[in-house]
Amino acid sequence: MNTREVTRRYRLKQWTQIISECRSSGQTVSAWCSEHNINQKSYYYWLKRVRTAACEALPTLSSGNNPIVPLNVPVPTAGTDSADQESSSDIVLRFGTITLEISNNASAMLIENTLRALQHVR
Repeated sequence: MNTREVTRRYRLKQWTQIISECRSSGQTVSAWCSEHNINQKSYYYWLKRVRTAACEALPTLSSGNNPIVPLNVPVPTAGTDSADQESSSDIVLRFGTITLEISNNASAMLIENTLRALQHVR
């Protein structure tokens, strides 16, 4: 590992700690930055860099080692309408004409894989 990579990791660790402290303070970013003598533009720059590093650390879908995420789509039966089925979902996400519904009993792995897949939707 070269010195640039060590420096980058060190800075990311510092920035992550600062962002975590700000978020856990309960204050607005503006108030927290003012109280800690941090330029707000610097804070948002650090936030962007930390988010970018976090996204880069996630495995990509094209790596070939990701499992296929099964989707159990309930088939409407006679006597049930779509309104009844919508109310059984705890989370409903809509992307234009696409609707994703997640029930409360969905596994953490299913939710995680679904959210990772959604990162690549444009």
